Amino acid sequence: MVTHENQDTRPSRSPQGSEGPIPEANKIGAATPYDFEGKNLTAYGGLLPVATMLEKLGFQQVVEETLRVKRITRVMSLYQFVLAMVLALYVGFSRLNHLRFLEREPMLVGILKVLRLPPQCTFWRFLASLHLGMAQQLLEV
Repeated sequence: MVTHENQDTRPSRSPQGSEGPIPEANKIGAATPYDFEGKNLTAYGGLLPVATMLEKLGFQQVVEETLRVKRITRVMSLYQFVLAMVLALYVGFSRLNHLRFLEREPMLVGILKVLRLPPQCTFWRFLASLHLGMAQQLLEV
């Protein structure tokens, strides 16, 4: 018996992403619950355990004590710049121009406690402002 149904119809997708601008940064910290039993743990989903681990290890204190910068940043703190680059590396973005894809990533901006990441040129200016002795300081971290 032959049935004449349309076999090429696919179910409609559910809406993804935020519908509008995010009004304020998500409050994410060491007390935020997370589940290691998740079946679909993506790199973004893995950010929360990594951020929690860095917070419990005192990464902020180590960065602020070890790195000595004369130029004060206005957009984000020194720790936020370093943490943004470390977390971007964890997700798999190995170049600064890839940060534009993470500009409004809810998990990342929640961890960094900002509304959105600054443009790529701001990260380049931050790196350009670091003196040559900073490489040794970063190795100490």
